[in-house]
Amino acid sequence: MVRSNFEKLINFEKGTYESKGVIESTFKRNFSSLLFYPPLIKIIFRCSKLAKEGKFDEKSFYNESFEVFKLLERVGVRFKIEGINYVERCDTPAVFVGNHMSTLETFILPLILIPFTSISFVVKKSLVEYPIFGHIMRAVEPITVSRTNPRDDLKTVIEEGCKKISQGRSIIVFPQTTRKVDFIEAEFNSIGIKLAKRANVPVIPFALKTDAWQNGKWIKDFGPIDITKKVYFSFGEPIFIESRGDREHKLVIDFISEKIKQFI
Repeated sequence: MVRSNFEKLINFEKGTYESKGVIESTFKRNFSSLLFYPPLIKIIFRCSKLAKEGKFDEKSFYNESFEVFKLLERVGVRFKIEGINYVERCDTPAVFVGNHMSTLETFILPLILIPFTSISFVVKKSLVEYPIFGHIMRAVEPITVSRTNPRDDLKTVIEEGCKKISQGRSIIVFPQTTRKVDFIEAEFNSIGIKLAKRANVPVIPFALKTDAWQNGKWIKDFGPIDITKKVYFSFGEPIFIESRGDREHKLVIDFISEKIKQFI
């Protein structure tokens, strides 16, 4: 497993990380996007080149995630991450199930999780077909779904997810069909619960608030950066699936709903 600089920043007694020394200024508030995107584009092009050369591995995934994290803090974005101890103490692969709000979590979750577990995302197929960024996504071997045929998507996630879990990888699932600022319980399906039950591994719920990286008007993945909004990640205790999984699905939904209400 990758051992990282990020681990040195974590308060393991509390299982937390919180940004310190991040300077918010009028200049950064007005020009945060301009400060952020040129260096980010350089990072993406560098990763894409490594991926095309077959050199983008898990260590690279972590390192570049850390670079994006440091860049976000540098332009004024503040983070609060909690529940890292639950991830650290889980001694098996797990299915991470959480809400999906922006592009930010795709870049930052590898930083948080890879020091403790190998990971694979469940993503929509179009992401691996993007120019430049698609090379990176293919290199990290995600599970791709259509988001148009739930039956086929479930079969794909179960089959490929179980295979990856048997190889020691944890799976990250966003059960919402698309990124949304509001958490709508009715739109949060149980695909992660079904995978965890079939693979006989726990679910680790996580809640996040990442609208500091807003969705774009023209390009959804790259919207304005708003440093007045703090970024939150919260991980819960592992949940093992019993019976059909209805109770556990409700526990995940309740965890996310309650945490979102607490994020200020």
